[in-house]
Amino acid sequence: MAIYEGRTGDWGIVVGLEVHAQITSASKLFSGSSAAFGAEANTQVSMVDSAMPGMLPVCNAYCIEQALRTGLALGAQINLRSVFARKNYFYADLPQGYQISQYDQPIVGEGAIEVDLPDGSTKTIRIERLHVEQDAGKSLHDQHPTKTYIDLNRSGVALMEIVSKPDIRSPEEAAAYVKKLRTILRYVGTCDGNMEEGSMRCDINVSVRRPDAEFGTRCEIKNVNSVRHVFQVIEFEARRQIALIEDGGEVVQETRLWDTKKGETRAMRSKENAHDYRYFPDPDLPPLMLSEGFVENIRKSLPELPDAKKQRFMADYGLSAYDATILISEQARADFYEELAKGRDFKLCANWFITELLGALNKSGKDIGDSPISADQLGDLVDLMSNDTISGRIAKDVFALMLETGKTAGVIVEEKGLRQVTDTGALEAVIDEVMAQQADKVAEYRSGKDKLFGFFVGQVMKASGGKANPGMLNDLLKKKLAP
Repeated sequence: MAIYEGRTGDWGIVVGLEVHAQITSASKLFSGSSAAFGAEANTQVSMVDSAMPGMLPVCNAYCIEQALRTGLALGAQINLRSVFARKNYFYADLPQGYQISQYDQPIVGEGAIEVDLPDGSTKTIRIERLHVEQDAGKSLHDQHPTKTYIDLNRSGVALMEIVSKPDIRSPEEAAAYVKKLRTILRYVGTCDGNMEEGSMRCDINVSVRRPDAEFGTRCEIKNVNSVRHVFQVIEFEARRQIALIEDGGEVVQETRLWDTKKGETRAMRSKENAHDYRYFPDPDLPPLMLSEGFVENIRKSLPELPDAKKQRFMADYGLSAYDATILISEQARADFYEELAKGRDFKLCANWFITELLGALNKSGKDIGDSPISADQLGDLVDLMSNDTISGRIAKDVFALMLETGKTAGVIVEEKGLRQVTDTGALEAVIDEVMAQQADKVAEYRSGKDKLFGFFVGQVMKASGGKANPGMLNDLLKKKLAP
């Protein structure tokens, strides 16, 4: 548990997350309008979405399947009977005056996910529920100096609201939870997890308390749209509440917004309770009834999930938990690695993929899907190291040229003349030349200064242009330097 030091003692935090994940679907939850992102404002709006009189919602069966896939991937309880309800509130971008959601009878019940923390430990965070609901439209406040514009393209888009238990005790745990949840959603193809486009966003409930005391009064911070902001929101809000209490104030249950420019939360409205929304079953939508066979067929269609893949990578490839976690964090990464590792040294492949390729991609702001080097091309470079054609040091230079030129490793090695010197006679000649130039150092080495061996290795490597085979060099050098 993260401990925050206040003027009057230590404090702990309690966090729960409500993640809104837009369901990957061609059309909306209750209409046939397109759910694609980025269209011109108000061009993807049916009469159902705009709440024209007499329009009736028709449930999109594919969206329900997607919610079930997610629930099963979370190891959660699936409720064969669920009910859509009307959540009543009035806002300009909600044409009906209510949102069709689920209340006391959601489609998915309790589950859990295991998250990997920065210190190498893991923690299980429980899921309270997953329910399906329609999204509201979008209010645009920056299009006119005195008016707010409304875009209803998002109105009616299918969402999964995934609600955690208040099990999170630090910003690090919250960030790890969001990352892991996003990974699972992407694996099963139910949400693209693109937080910048708003297809995944978080409402964060934060409260503070003395260590091991009862939960304090919580505040909800709405619509946080990046993992970095999740971390920052919790840090700021925890310290704000601690300072407020220590100054003699009282935390009020309310909804707040995150001001990204100022890096602070600010009050939006007093927090509504369930009775404020006057939930009741939607009379236009009958209860959603599922069969066990239908659910089981979806379960059988699930891909290998991240946790299972991580355990397999550790068992089959002998990788550390850290390396396996990095490799399975995206399906495309895992696929790339498995293609790269076929018939090759598993650990060497992991090192080059994680350290060199992913490092280069991160620097250039690209992901694995945009890699200029394919798995086969990186594999060719690994092969050249494994068969002693080039050394690991030269391989780094070759890799840099591969990124720069798009050429293959084999072509670069031949063009630049980078093959390792593995001819014993040629290598002995270089060693003899170095020893002749460093006669005084040879004498010192033979008199007992063993640490000079590294100096000679460096000198021979330099003289050979870095092309001496390291293993052969060490063996020959030891024999040559022996008294």
